[in-house]
Amino acid sequence: MASEVAEHKYQLNVKMTCGGCSGAVTRVLTKAQQEGSVSSFDVDLGTQLVNVTGPIEEAALVEKIQKTGKQIISVTSLDGSVAEVAAV
Repeated sequence: MASEVAEHKYQLNVKMTCGGCSGAVTRVLTKAQQEGSVSSFDVDLGTQLVNVTGPIEEAALVEKIQKTGKQIISVTSLDGSVAEVAAV
């Protein structure tokens, strides 16, 4: 079994209108980082972009962020594919 875990890179466009919104996203990503599923992340309220690097799969990442109640407008993976996410 390979000891290396693939690192994925994602950029998510998340509807965030205030510091509380970006703080909620930061909290779930900090927890994921402590659990080892996220290596690094950056939340930018001004551009409403969230950059995430780590072994986490796209579906699991989307689920974590959706639990904050924030709307994910799109997810772009490193391979350049863009997925539109339905509003919850």
